Amino acid sequence: MLIVSLIVAAIVGLFTGALARLALPGKDPLTLFQTMLVGIAGSVIATLIVYLATGGKYGAGWFAGFVVSVIIVYLIRRRRGGGLTDPGTPPASH
Repeated sequence: MLIVSLIVAAIVGLFTGALARLALPGKDPLTLFQTMLVGIAGSVIATLIVYLATGGKYGAGWFAGFVVSVIIVYLIRRRRGGGLTDPGTPPASH
């Protein structure tokens, strides 16, 4: 049962991360795995925020996870020297 939950989380994370990348204009140089991690992280962070804000009564829905994922993609762009419409340059490989 744990394996199925992890697979579902990976698929939903990939879908959410991909839509978050599409929400901001420009091509983001993220791999498939990084996109999945952005979606999963966005969902987890959104769940924690909603859980704390409601005193533990509610969890986050998909849309809240999507919004936080868009914010994460934007923060990645800012870290690379980009902005809202410019993805910036990825760090150099060693």
